[in-house]
Amino acid sequence: MVAYYLPQFHPIAENDFAWGKGFTEWRNVTRAFPHFEGHYQPRVPGELGYYDLRVPSVMARQVELAKLHGISAFCFHFYWFAGERLLELPIDHFLNNKDLDIEFSLCWANENWTRRWDGGKNELIRAQAHSPEDDVEFIRYLGKYFADPRYMKVDGRPVLTIYRPSIFPDMAATVLRWRHEIKKMGFPGIYLIATNSFGFADYEKFGFDALSEFPPHNTKITQPQTLQVTPKRHGGLLLPYPALVEYEEQKVLPGGYHSPWHHAGLG
Repeated sequence: MVAYYLPQFHPIAENDFAWGKGFTEWRNVTRAFPHFEGHYQPRVPGELGYYDLRVPSVMARQVELAKLHGISAFCFHFYWFAGERLLELPIDHFLNNKDLDIEFSLCWANENWTRRWDGGKNELIRAQAHSPEDDVEFIRYLGKYFADPRYMKVDGRPVLTIYRPSIFPDMAATVLRWRHEIKKMGFPGIYLIATNSFGFADYEKFGFDALSEFPPHNTKITQPQTLQVTPKRHGGLLLPYPALVEYEEQKVLPGGYHSPWHHAGLG
């Protein structure tokens, strides 16, 4: 089992500028509140508390806890903007500390960084700029991670996940570019996973090897809303859980589990 690893639990200058001094994801966690009866919010962290990923012992204990609970690998969210990296401290700490004994891979969060948490074009913090040249620079840069013996591989091929395939100008061409380049780097190939974020599903058409589920962006259920929600300004869609389970069971996908995913209260 692979756990996605969000590195935004330490302050960086870009977040200080956009959100205020000392911002981390914990600020959003602590200001969450219940939106309906029985809604478990805020979700207070357990053993590690409101940890800071600048503290080396935190990741060491995360690895221990992961292995104790059947998690065999971390998939680190990776932030790359035409050669500029953000939130790189945790993955670099992991790479440089070989005693952190767990497999890992990368998921390129290849969307705009905004104050809207939606990867759109409004209130930009960092814009994404895909290009053929950047495709090559990006995959070459990842070589130092791929070469690590802990990096997840399928038949010798490094595993790489792409969060938003649909926003590449020509995703199929990028995939071909990566497959060509990776062999020049000494690997037999690359194992590419797309996420189904924002309804993306036709992964094979673009040359991907597999699809990973993300939040239920592509759930086609329409039923009247009956739950009393606060605040009244809530504009989302409420789905009956039994109907959602029935819908998801019809999908033919590898098994997996998603912990609750909730953006309520985010700026």
